[in-house]
Amino acid sequence: MTAAAVIVVLIFAILVTLGVIATVRTVRAVKRGVDRTVTQARRTVEDTKLKARGYAQPGAAGEVAQLRLSLRTSMRATQEALRIAAPEDPSLSEALALFQRLSAHGHELDEDLKRLESEPDRARVAACLPELRERTERVKDSADSLRFAAQDRARRFVADDLESLSGQIRMEAGALRHWTTEPAAAPEAPEPAAGRAPAGAAEAPGSDGEPGTAGERPALTKGDPWRQPGYSWQKTRRPESTT
Repeated sequence: MTAAAVIVVLIFAILVTLGVIATVRTVRAVKRGVDRTVTQARRTVEDTKLKARGYAQPGAAGEVAQLRLSLRTSMRATQEALRIAAPEDPSLSEALALFQRLSAHGHELDEDLKRLESEPDRARVAACLPELRERTERVKDSADSLRFAAQDRARRFVADDLESLSGQIRMEAGALRHWTTEPAAAPEAPEPAAGRAPAGAAEAPGSDGEPGTAGERPALTKGDPWRQPGYSWQKTRRPESTT
């Protein structure tokens, strides 16, 4: 009984441990999902505010909002494109490393633009705007270049794979259409002696009542339409009435 009790306790402890592990993993997964949802909602709200400021505020203040929005949109699109393509293409590891370095410059630039949004001195905003506009364009161009290259590379892989598949299908289709029908050669009969016919030889009627060689059957050049194998989706042909 003591051994059985120990086994029961061990099984119970294992089940409890597995339950705790499963619970912790579930909680972490839910937390990641909630954090991801909150982050996306926060980004959507921020982008909506920037769009409203870009349209509502004239002059330098509206341009700053538009610069922030274009920068965030480009960086986010590039990050998503590399995230999707990287697991299937190890060659993009260097591109990912470069994008991480570019992201540091992008975050710093976004903070500078954000501070400029709340700057009350309009003259200072107008003075700082050309330099920030140039930085934004450089970061955007770099991000767009990485994104376009990754997208072109993915499309090229798809086109090459489709071309290879099409070639294989063409070869298989040609092999399926390659057939030859050759009639079997009739066995040669021994030549009779000169001046007399072999004993017991008689002329056998042909298939249409004409004389022919005994044992020979006419070669079929085409299968009998009434005896061809059919498929389940084909209707059975009925012979025409002779009446």
